Amino acid sequence: MIKTILLWVIALIITLASAIYQRATGPTYPLSGHVTINGEQIDYKLQRSDDVESVISIIANENIEGKLLWKRFKTNDDWTVVPMKRSGDTLFTSLPLQPPAGKLEYFLQLNETKIPEEKNVVIRFKGKVPNWVLIPHVIGMFAAMLLATRTGLEFFRKGKDNLLKFTYWTIGLLIVGGFILGPSVQYYAFDAWWTGFPFGTDLTDNKTLVALIVWLIALFMYKRTSRPKAWALGASIVMLIIYLIPHSLLGSELDYSELDAQQIKIESTQME
Repeated sequence: MIKTILLWVIALIITLASAIYQRATGPTYPLSGHVTINGEQIDYKLQRSDDVESVISIIANENIEGKLLWKRFKTNDDWTVVPMKRSGDTLFTSLPLQPPAGKLEYFLQLNETKIPEEKNVVIRFKGKVPNWVLIPHVIGMFAAMLLATRTGLEFFRKGKDNLLKFTYWTIGLLIVGGFILGPSVQYYAFDAWWTGFPFGTDLTDNKTLVALIVWLIALFMYKRTSRPKAWALGASIVMLIIYLIPHSLLGSELDYSELDAQQIKIESTQME
């Protein structure tokens, strides 16, 4: 009993650590930092994902003025310059809402200081995902990772084990969380059910597909090898590596040139 509890605790710690790492390194996590202007430290937190008009605010004294510069990502658009408004010690402005998967590139300028100082920020917009889809999806994927890790840890347990049962649970949760609820979240957010292989390069979809394949191989080898636990451990390691890949990397991205062409076509039709 003590060893069973210990294995579950280890599995939970590994799962939580991987989830925190993935979120903190992902391209949708807010970009935080600070700069010093006229001897005052200015902290900032810039959004990189939103489903509404994205509000940006900075705490700065009255001697500091700010402006926002933005343009559509991967376009030859001119920079749109928006003066930041002030309310007390807060400078604020907002970025216009874009269609699902639309991206804007932006930065702030406080007096003569650029924020961030090096690369510009890229924010991706998405549609509103209802909680009744999003929450079960997150729970399902977290549970799949937890069960996958726990299944792999059966390698270190002697005697009677739960390897086959845990493998079935891992695959089941992965299918529900990643291939039923996952595409539903994708559809609400970006108006697309699946953007991984063979239709696209979305790493979130592709890594989910790879995870399922390695676990199906581990299940296939259960009665075809003398070391099924080694296969399960290998599958759990592969899945851990997959989960460490930042979420939404190479995700859905709106092609503004295509959008502009469609708009021109619509306007031309209306003029006829």
